[in-house]
Amino acid sequence: MIDLDRYFARIGFGGATEPNVSTLSAIVAAHGAAIPFENLDVLLGRGISLDPAAIERKLVGARRGGYCFEQNTLLMTALEQLGFRVTPLAARVRIQQPRDVLPPRTHMFLRVDLSGTPWLADVGVGSLTPTAALRMDTEEAQPTSHETHRIVREEGRFFHQARLGTGEWTDVYEFTGEPMPPIDRELANWWTSTSPTSKFRLNLLVARVGPEGTRFGLQNGRFIHRRGGETLASRDIAAPDELLATLAHAFSLDFPAGTRFGSGGAPWPV
Repeated sequence: MIDLDRYFARIGFGGATEPNVSTLSAIVAAHGAAIPFENLDVLLGRGISLDPAAIERKLVGARRGGYCFEQNTLLMTALEQLGFRVTPLAARVRIQQPRDVLPPRTHMFLRVDLSGTPWLADVGVGSLTPTAALRMDTEEAQPTSHETHRIVREEGRFFHQARLGTGEWTDVYEFTGEPMPPIDRELANWWTSTSPTSKFRLNLLVARVGPEGTRFGLQNGRFIHRRGGETLASRDIAAPDELLATLAHAFSLDFPAGTRFGSGGAPWPV
Protein backbone atom coordinates (compact mmCIF):
# COMPACT_ATOMS: atom_id res chain seq x y z
CA MET A 1 0.00 0.00 0.00
CA ILE A 2 1.11 3.53 -0.76
CA ASP A 3 -0.32 6.90 0.19
CA LEU A 4 -2.41 7.67 -2.89
CA ASP A 5 -2.93 11.31 -1.93
CA ARG A 6 0.83 11.88 -1.78
CA TYR A 7 1.33 9.99 -5.05
CA PHE A 8 -1.36 12.04 -6.82
CA ALA A 9 0.17 15.25 -5.45
CA ARG A 10 3.58 14.13 -6.71
CA ILE A 11 2.31 13.60 -10.26
CA GLY A 12 -0.12 16.53 -10.23
CA PHE A 13 -3.16 14.34 -10.78
CA GLY A 14 -6.58 15.50 -9.63
CA GLY A 15 -8.95 13.65 -11.93
CA ALA A 16 -11.48 10.86 -11.51
CA THR A 17 -10.23 7.59 -10.04
CA GLU A 18 -12.74 5.06 -11.34
CA PRO A 19 -10.93 2.04 -12.84
CA ASN A 20 -11.47 2.75 -16.53
CA VAL A 21 -9.27 3.54 -19.52
CA SER A 22 -9.69 7.32 -19.18
CA THR A 23 -8.36 7.20 -15.62
CA LEU A 24 -5.56 4.84 -16.63
CA SER A 25 -4.34 7.05 -19.48
CA ALA A 26 -4.60 10.21 -17.39
CA ILE A 27 -2.49 8.71 -14.59
CA VAL A 28 0.07 7.36 -17.08
CA ALA A 29 0.39 10.80 -18.70
CA ALA A 30 0.69 12.63 -15.38
CA HIS A 31 3.22 10.16 -13.96
CA GLY A 32 5.47 10.36 -17.05
CA ALA A 33 5.46 14.17 -17.01
CA ALA A 34 6.29 14.43 -13.30
CA ILE A 35 8.67 11.58 -12.44
CA PRO A 36 11.80 11.34 -14.61
CA PHE A 37 13.38 8.14 -15.81
CA GLU A 38 16.92 7.97 -14.37
CA ASN A 39 19.65 5.57 -13.25
CA LEU A 40 21.61 7.93 -10.99
CA ASP A 41 21.52 5.74 -7.86
CA VAL A 42 23.14 2.94 -9.88
CA LEU A 43 26.04 5.29 -10.67
CA LEU A 44 26.18 6.40 -7.04
CA GLY A 45 26.46 2.77 -5.90
CA ARG A 46 23.39 2.98 -3.69
CA GLY A 47 21.55 -0.09 -4.96
CA ILE A 48 17.96 -0.27 -6.18
CA SER A 49 15.28 -1.59 -3.83
CA LEU A 50 12.02 -2.94 -5.26
CA ASP A 51 10.20 -2.79 -1.94
CA PRO A 52 7.11 -0.62 -2.62
CA ALA A 53 7.68 1.39 0.57
CA ALA A 54 11.28 2.13 -0.46
CA ILE A 55 10.14 3.11 -3.95
CA GLU A 56 7.51 5.42 -2.49
CA ARG A 57 10.10 7.08 -0.24
CA LYS A 58 12.43 7.66 -3.18
CA LEU A 59 10.11 8.59 -6.07
CA VAL A 60 7.36 10.31 -4.06
CA GLY A 61 8.91 11.47 -0.78
CA ALA A 62 12.39 12.39 -2.06
CA ARG A 63 11.04 13.50 -5.48
CA ARG A 64 13.53 11.37 -7.35
CA GLY A 65 13.08 9.29 -10.49
CA GLY A 66 13.97 5.73 -11.33
CA TYR A 67 13.96 3.10 -14.05
CA CYS A 68 11.34 0.57 -15.14
CA PHE A 69 11.25 -1.67 -12.06
CA GLU A 70 10.80 1.30 -9.73
CA GLN A 71 8.51 3.36 -11.96
CA ASN A 72 6.16 0.57 -12.96
CA THR A 73 6.07 -0.97 -9.47
CA LEU A 74 4.90 2.39 -8.14
CA LEU A 75 2.30 2.69 -10.91
CA MET A 76 1.16 -0.92 -10.41
CA THR A 77 0.72 -0.43 -6.67
CA ALA A 78 -1.36 2.71 -7.19
CA LEU A 79 -3.53 1.13 -9.88
CA GLU A 80 -4.21 -1.96 -7.80
CA GLN A 81 -5.33 0.21 -4.89
CA LEU A 82 -7.77 1.93 -7.25
CA GLY A 83 -9.27 -1.42 -8.24
CA PHE A 84 -7.50 -2.08 -11.55
CA ARG A 85 -6.54 -5.63 -12.52
CA VAL A 86 -2.81 -5.42 -13.24
CA THR A 87 -0.23 -8.01 -14.36
CA PRO A 88 3.49 -7.17 -14.64
CA LEU A 89 4.99 -8.53 -17.87
CA ALA A 90 8.60 -9.11 -18.96
CA ALA A 91 10.17 -7.66 -22.09
CA ARG A 92 13.44 -7.23 -23.96
CA VAL A 93 14.25 -3.59 -24.75
CA ARG A 94 15.09 -3.13 -28.43
CA ILE A 95 15.68 0.61 -28.71
CA GLN A 96 18.62 0.97 -31.14
CA GLN A 97 19.04 -2.82 -31.20
CA PRO A 98 18.92 -4.72 -34.52
CA ARG A 99 16.68 -7.77 -34.73
CA ASP A 100 19.66 -10.15 -34.95
CA VAL A 101 20.76 -9.12 -31.44
CA LEU A 102 19.02 -10.79 -28.48
CA PRO A 103 18.94 -8.34 -25.52
CA PRO A 104 18.33 -9.58 -21.96
CA ARG A 105 14.78 -9.77 -20.61
CA THR A 106 15.29 -6.91 -18.18
CA HIS A 107 12.28 -4.69 -18.75
CA MET A 108 9.02 -4.70 -16.80
CA PHE A 109 5.78 -3.15 -18.03
CA LEU A 110 2.11 -3.58 -17.09
CA ARG A 111 -0.89 -5.28 -18.64
CA VAL A 112 -4.13 -3.79 -17.36
CA ASP A 113 -7.35 -5.68 -18.16
CA LEU A 114 -10.52 -3.60 -18.48
CA SER A 115 -13.84 -5.18 -19.49
CA GLY A 116 -12.09 -7.94 -21.41
CA THR A 117 -9.67 -5.61 -23.21
CA PRO A 118 -5.93 -5.75 -22.41
CA TRP A 119 -4.10 -2.42 -22.19
CA LEU A 120 -0.37 -1.72 -22.02
CA ALA A 121 0.77 0.79 -19.39
CA ASP A 122 4.44 1.71 -19.10
CA VAL A 123 6.01 4.74 -17.40
CA GLY A 124 9.55 3.36 -17.40
CA VAL A 125 11.05 3.04 -20.87
CA GLY A 126 12.96 6.30 -20.98
CA SER A 127 12.97 8.37 -24.15
CA LEU A 128 10.02 6.47 -25.68
CA THR A 129 7.80 6.07 -22.63
CA PRO A 130 4.23 6.12 -23.99
CA THR A 131 2.05 8.93 -22.66
CA ALA A 132 -1.22 6.96 -22.76
CA ALA A 133 -2.42 3.43 -22.28
CA LEU A 134 -2.18 1.32 -25.46
CA ARG A 135 -4.53 -1.44 -26.57
CA MET A 136 -2.74 -4.77 -26.79
CA ASP A 137 -5.37 -6.55 -28.93
CA THR A 138 -4.88 -4.58 -32.14
CA GLU A 139 -2.03 -3.82 -34.56
CA GLU A 140 -3.50 -0.47 -35.53
CA ALA A 141 -1.50 2.72 -34.99
CA GLN A 142 -2.40 4.45 -31.71
CA PRO A 143 -1.66 8.20 -31.48
CA THR A 144 -0.70 9.75 -28.15
CA SER A 145 0.17 13.31 -27.17
CA HIS A 146 3.73 12.42 -28.16
CA GLU A 147 4.67 9.56 -30.50
CA THR A 148 2.27 7.22 -32.28
CA HIS A 149 2.62 3.61 -31.09
CA ARG A 150 1.52 0.18 -32.21
CA ILE A 151 1.88 -3.44 -31.12
CA VAL A 152 2.54 -5.96 -33.88
CA ARG A 153 2.92 -9.74 -33.75
CA GLU A 154 5.64 -11.52 -35.70
CA GLU A 155 6.55 -15.20 -35.43
CA GLY A 156 5.01 -15.64 -31.99
CA ARG A 157 6.49 -12.46 -30.52
CA PHE A 158 4.89 -9.07 -29.89
CA PHE A 159 6.79 -5.90 -30.73
CA HIS A 160 5.89 -2.58 -29.14
CA GLN A 161 6.89 0.01 -31.74
CA ALA A 162 6.91 3.81 -31.94
CA ARG A 163 6.85 5.99 -35.04
CA LEU A 164 9.75 8.41 -35.06
CA GLY A 165 9.82 11.93 -36.44
CA THR A 166 11.10 10.50 -39.73
CA GLY A 167 7.89 8.51 -40.11
CA GLU A 168 9.67 5.20 -39.64
CA TRP A 169 8.63 2.62 -37.05
CA THR A 170 11.22 1.53 -34.51
CA ASP A 171 11.11 -1.33 -32.02
CA VAL A 172 10.78 -0.23 -28.39
CA TYR A 173 10.69 -3.73 -26.90
CA GLU A 174 9.54 -7.26 -27.61
CA PHE A 175 7.56 -9.56 -25.36
CA THR A 176 5.64 -12.82 -25.32
CA GLY A 177 3.01 -11.93 -22.74
CA GLU A 178 4.79 -13.89 -20.01
CA PRO A 179 4.13 -12.53 -16.50
CA MET A 180 7.12 -11.28 -14.50
CA PRO A 181 6.74 -12.46 -10.88
CA PRO A 182 8.63 -10.80 -8.01
CA ILE A 183 11.59 -13.22 -8.09
CA ASP A 184 12.17 -12.54 -11.80
CA ARG A 185 11.95 -8.81 -11.21
CA GLU A 186 14.46 -9.05 -8.37
CA LEU A 187 16.89 -11.02 -10.53
CA ALA A 188 16.58 -8.70 -13.54
CA ASN A 189 16.89 -5.62 -11.31
CA TRP A 190 20.02 -7.04 -9.66
CA TRP A 191 21.66 -7.70 -13.04
CA THR A 192 20.61 -4.31 -14.44
CA SER A 193 22.01 -2.39 -11.49
CA THR A 194 25.18 -4.42 -10.80
CA SER A 195 26.49 -6.11 -13.96
CA PRO A 196 29.60 -4.39 -15.35
CA THR A 197 28.13 -4.89 -18.84
CA SER A 198 24.73 -3.33 -18.05
CA LYS A 199 24.07 -0.09 -19.94
CA PHE A 200 22.87 1.38 -16.65
CA ARG A 201 26.33 0.93 -15.17
CA LEU A 202 28.06 2.31 -18.26
CA ASN A 203 25.90 5.34 -19.05
CA LEU A 204 24.23 8.27 -17.32
CA LEU A 205 20.61 8.24 -18.54
CA VAL A 206 17.82 10.68 -17.68
CA ALA A 207 14.57 11.36 -19.56
CA ARG A 208 11.33 13.18 -18.89
CA VAL A 209 8.12 13.80 -20.81
CA GLY A 210 7.65 17.48 -21.60
CA PRO A 211 4.60 19.57 -22.56
CA GLU A 212 3.15 19.94 -26.07
CA GLY A 213 4.68 16.74 -27.41
CA THR A 214 8.22 17.51 -26.26
CA ARG A 215 10.74 15.40 -24.39
CA PHE A 216 13.89 16.18 -22.38
CA GLY A 217 16.81 13.77 -22.49
CA LEU A 218 20.28 13.49 -21.03
CA GLN A 219 22.70 10.79 -22.10
CA ASN A 220 26.15 11.02 -20.55
CA GLY A 221 27.31 14.55 -21.39
CA ARG A 222 24.69 15.42 -24.02
CA PHE A 223 21.41 17.23 -23.22
CA ILE A 224 18.60 17.44 -25.78
CA HIS A 225 15.12 18.92 -25.87
CA ARG A 226 13.09 17.60 -28.79
CA ARG A 227 9.65 17.30 -30.30
CA GLY A 228 9.43 14.14 -32.39
CA GLY A 229 12.34 14.30 -34.82
CA GLU A 230 12.82 18.06 -34.33
CA THR A 231 15.62 19.18 -32.03
CA LEU A 232 14.50 22.25 -30.10
CA ALA A 233 17.72 22.65 -28.11
CA SER A 234 20.86 20.64 -27.47
CA ARG A 235 24.20 21.17 -25.81
CA ASP A 236 27.20 19.35 -24.44
CA ILE A 237 27.74 19.44 -20.69
CA ALA A 238 31.39 19.99 -19.91
CA ALA A 239 31.62 20.22 -16.10
CA PRO A 240 30.19 18.40 -13.07
CA ASP A 241 28.52 21.52 -11.68
CA GLU A 242 26.86 22.12 -15.05
CA LEU A 243 25.57 18.55 -14.94
CA LEU A 244 24.05 19.11 -11.49
CA ALA A 245 22.43 22.34 -12.70
CA THR A 246 20.95 20.58 -15.73
CA LEU A 247 19.53 17.80 -13.57
CA ALA A 248 17.90 20.40 -11.34
CA HIS A 249 16.54 22.73 -14.00
CA ALA A 250 15.42 20.27 -16.70
CA PHE A 251 14.46 17.27 -14.58
CA SER A 252 13.78 18.68 -11.08
CA LEU A 253 16.43 16.35 -9.64
CA ASP A 254 18.35 18.07 -6.86
CA PHE A 255 21.66 16.71 -5.53
CA PRO A 256 24.04 18.28 -3.01
CA ALA A 257 26.88 20.38 -4.37
CA GLY A 258 29.90 18.21 -5.02
CA THR A 259 27.89 15.09 -5.97
CA ARG A 260 29.77 13.03 -8.54
CA PHE A 261 28.32 10.15 -10.54
CA GLY A 262 31.02 7.56 -11.07
CA SER A 263 34.76 7.99 -11.34
CA GLY A 264 37.31 9.30 -13.80
CA GLY A 265 37.07 7.97 -17.34
CA ALA A 266 33.26 7.91 -17.41
CA PRO A 267 31.61 9.31 -20.59
CA TRP A 268 30.02 12.18 -18.63
CA PRO A 269 31.41 15.00 -16.47
CA VAL A 270 32.73 13.58 -13.19
